[in-house]
Amino acid sequence: MVNYNYMKYITEYAASLLLLLPLQLLAQETPVLPLDTILQRIERNNVLLQSFALKAESYKYTADAATAWMPPMVGVGTFMTPYPGQEIMDTRDKGNLMLQIEQDIPNPAKLAAKKRFIASQGNVDRATRDITLNDLKSQARRLYSNWLIAGKRISVLEENEKLLVMMKKIEEVRYPYNQSPLGNVYKANAGIEENRNMIRMQQGEIAKARAWLNSLMNAAGNDSFDIDTTYQPLFNPMTTYDTLALSGIRKDVFRMDESIRSMTLNIESMKMQKKPDFRIRYDNMYPLGSGMPTAFSIMGMATIPIAPWASRMYKSEIKSMQLNIESMQKERSAMLQETQGMLYGMQYEIQTMQTRVKATEDKVITALKQALDANFITYQENRMQLTQVIDSWEALTMMQMTVLDDKLKLYEMIIEYEKALYR
Repeated sequence: MVNYNYMKYITEYAASLLLLLPLQLLAQETPVLPLDTILQRIERNNVLLQSFALKAESYKYTADAATAWMPPMVGVGTFMTPYPGQEIMDTRDKGNLMLQIEQDIPNPAKLAAKKRFIASQGNVDRATRDITLNDLKSQARRLYSNWLIAGKRISVLEENEKLLVMMKKIEEVRYPYNQSPLGNVYKANAGIEENRNMIRMQQGEIAKARAWLNSLMNAAGNDSFDIDTTYQPLFNPMTTYDTLALSGIRKDVFRMDESIRSMTLNIESMKMQKKPDFRIRYDNMYPLGSGMPTAFSIMGMATIPIAPWASRMYKSEIKSMQLNIESMQKERSAMLQETQGMLYGMQYEIQTMQTRVKATEDKVITALKQALDANFITYQENRMQLTQVIDSWEALTMMQMTVLDDKLKLYEMIIEYEKALYR
């Protein structure tokens, strides 16, 4: 009975382990992150972007603080009190103890204009955040493409290595029968090791791209994930590059528009400096001697900012800001014109590179593969030297690496094009 219970316990325990094993393997499986997922995580988690959002939010409170009044001033002292040692003819000449309260009253129009100007600066920082986000997305796309091409290079190198291994085995079989020199075995082995070194180099590129992408997503640099190997950047050109359409797309132009708007509000705020500010003061006197009543004084005051020696300051500042706005408007027009020409040039360059890559893949690589296959068949029939086959193999491998380099350049061109359009 004891043995039966013990065997039943062992059976149940083994069954539970078998049931949990697929779940553990699933939990340990490396996640695959599409590019869109990475871009979303960057926008949500990147610390630099969060700093811009916080800075933009801070202007809201700074604008509220701009409408605050200065605190009142309270003073206590004497009024018309004679110096010690002087002869006092009457107790009324002893002077007074005075309490003074004073409050500055700023012009409400000035405060409202200043508040609007300060609040507008938050929009400039929000536009700067969008520009930074576009830069980070472009960097992430470039890293993703580098990883993608590195993986394709590894696949090509691993596939081509099989042929080298096969040739090495053939040479090892032929050598004992004096059908091949020993040097051919070493040459094939050297080609295999060189090929593996190239694979290790590409693995290093993948590790670097993974670490950088993790940092952009605000994750640990050694977090493990894979990319979607079916991803391929597609070129989607705009139908027109008129400056009006570009001004609604580019965030740097939007930031310049917001800067111009902020400076315009600052000009309006400076124009309000010609309006007066106010001050009210209340004095209360308590006589130190008898025969004098308790007295008070109320005084209202206003500044006169239109005085020539005072108005010169804000008039000069207004003129300076107006010239700055005109300069920024010229710069905005130049930026749009330059972007228009740049996009046309990038479109032609991308289309040319697409044609080049397709021609190389369809014609050149196909021809080199046919040449290698023919040479290898001849080699197997022992009618060609190993060095000639290796030369064909190296030519094919080099051309495959070249076309992958061109593909990476094409992807980077598309990424720069997308970056220019803030997509």
